[in-house]
Amino acid sequence: MTPSVVWSAVSGRRLFTVLLVLLVAAGSALGDARAVSGPDVSGAAAAPDGARYDVTLRSDADGGHWTGRQRVFFRNAADRPLREVYLRLWGNGEDGCGGPGAPSPVRVSHVRGGTPAAPSVNCTALRIDLPEPLARGDRTSVAFDLSLTVPERNARFGREGAHRFLGNALPVLGVHDAKGWHLDPYAPVGESFYALTSDFRVRLDHPSALKVPATGVTRTRPGDPGRLVTHSIARRVRDFAWAAGPFRTATDTTSGGVRVRSYWAAGTPDAGVRLNRTEAAAAVDRFGREFGRYPYGEIDLVMTGGFGGGMEYPGLVLLGTTEEGSAVVHEVAHQWWYGIVGNDEYASPWLDESFAQYANARFYGWDTTDCWSEVYWPDDSTELTASMDHWSRHRGEYHLVYTAGPCALADLERTLGAGTMTRLLERYARDHWFGVSTTADFKAAAQSMTDQDLGPFWESHRIG
Repeated sequence: MTPSVVWSAVSGRRLFTVLLVLLVAAGSALGDARAVSGPDVSGAAAAPDGARYDVTLRSDADGGHWTGRQRVFFRNAADRPLREVYLRLWGNGEDGCGGPGAPSPVRVSHVRGGTPAAPSVNCTALRIDLPEPLARGDRTSVAFDLSLTVPERNARFGREGAHRFLGNALPVLGVHDAKGWHLDPYAPVGESFYALTSDFRVRLDHPSALKVPATGVTRTRPGDPGRLVTHSIARRVRDFAWAAGPFRTATDTTSGGVRVRSYWAAGTPDAGVRLNRTEAAAAVDRFGREFGRYPYGEIDLVMTGGFGGGMEYPGLVLLGTTEEGSAVVHEVAHQWWYGIVGNDEYASPWLDESFAQYANARFYGWDTTDCWSEVYWPDDSTELTASMDHWSRHRGEYHLVYTAGPCALADLERTLGAGTMTRLLERYARDHWFGVSTTADFKAAAQSMTDQDLGPFWESHRIG
């Protein structure tokens, strides 16, 4: 994600500058946050895993309201029986539980396969008690009716003019690991998301006037009179997002064979659209060579003139676009850093944002030798590896994951050598492909590449 960005031409290159903006979160519940240890599952393996989501939704005339049914199949990978699961309703993050006449944007009803409790964590978590304990290795499913109402705001789950964005709209399974159930709150600045890779089969029924870019490989077929049905299949992804609106479209194929499908709103600067298409194609191939081949075959760019910054989802990115383009390379880098090499974004946001911005700097060939001149640490106790709990309470410092983070990785490159850093990133990505990584994992991977003790490096760069 890029919260809000300015692009300017300096010495023939583009500088990425994160504005220190305070984003006000309506109804966010930051106080009841943290991983919650559940008594029912104590195995260290992350669960539930091996999930498949089957989703059928139908939209209203303008794509602002979707209703239908969702079913989730999953397995228990933990050592102990699984007695409950949690759905994360991230789309309720900014509106919470709503109120009279203004219900939550994401509503689940008529649950089958388990008994739902009252929503918690500001209506972003829904516990479903299973009818009987699910033994290790066994599979089951839960199903429910789903209603999605796109909020009246220009945001990742929101709208701009006639265009609708449905990021973090679908309920997804929460994660239980060695730390317990992760029931962290929604972070309006940054991300709170933590999910294992899953498969999605999604059927979106919509008016024929709407184009519907979506995660996965899509095809569109005729539906009822005046309507189309967009089918999408996405494998080994951590989330599913889509958009809807009267987009203009174009399709390119990279030299490496990846299809880049572009969707943009009328009024989006043509020069910015062209630049995004060019840079996205180059970035997909470049990062594929450096970190491992892009595995999804297709990526969609959704571009408007008023969207703030950018937001990444598997196979789809939302981009606020000016004549000078957007943060498209940074968002494409997120396909690897969080999308493929996963992490707990609430606990360790630097593992995706700093790595994506470092990849961005590598792509443009920026001179990073003086990047620390723009970094200001507020005090001696602040660490680059702080969680979203810290950054949510110190929003003016969150820029450090975009500034100090890539500077630290650039210094690590100078410490190890450029060739060794390249091999480190390729091996690190390969070892955690479709998995979940931690700061400790990265530190161990880096240490394995050199005989030099990196302990002082981590300490001096505030990498705990």
